[in-house]
Order: sequence, then structure tokens, then C-alpha cells
Amino acid sequence: MNWSVYIILCSDGSLYTGITTDVPRRFAQHASQQGAKYFRGRQPKQLLYVENNHNRSSASQRENKIKKLTRKEKWQLVRPEINPLPSVKNYHNIAENTTFKCSGSEKNDTGMG
Repeated sequence: MNWSVYIILCSDGSLYTGITTDVPRRFAQHASQQGAKYFRGRQPKQLLYVENNHNRSSASQRENKIKKLTRKEKWQLVRPEINPLPSVKNYHNIAENTTFKCSGSEKNDTGMG
């Protein structure tokens, strides 16, 4: 199964990193309070970054590495044009104005928030 690692900008300005097999569905779950507990006190504002083509194990490992980065390093990853880092395979930097419409009717997936 194809897993993705993603970073979401939250309504409080924080950056949330997670993994899933379906990024649009997971974003909708976070927006409808059905995803991770992290979103109980904040809303997902914008999907900033996605790395595709992982298996569950490599996605979890990459998620943990990203979560250990400082806030500045995460922004460098999300916005390489500001302060480039070495290239990362299988990633897609989401355009600044990209958002997903959320219906809130999706069911939970087995991916970690």
C-alpha cells in the first residue's frame, strides 16, 4: 500500500506532521475533528507538504524524523525556495493557495494522525 507523509499548517500557527494512505480524506477527518486528538483545540488550515511512495514503515520513520526537526527546519522543508535543503525523494511541495474541501463524512483510516 502507498503511504504518504504530510505537514499541515494549523489555525494556531503550529505545524502538524502525520501519515496516511489518503491525504485528502485525512485532511477532511482532521477538519471534522475525527482525526488526531491534536486537532481538538485547533483546526487544520492548509496542507503544506506531502511525500508520497512510502510503505507504512518508511512513512512512520520519516514522520518521526520530521517531528524531531525544529520549527525552522520544518519551514525550510516546506518552503525550500526560502532556504533550500538537500533534495528529498518522493515529495511534493503543495502550492501556497492549495486547500481541500472538507465534507466531514469520511470515516477514520488506520493511519496515524
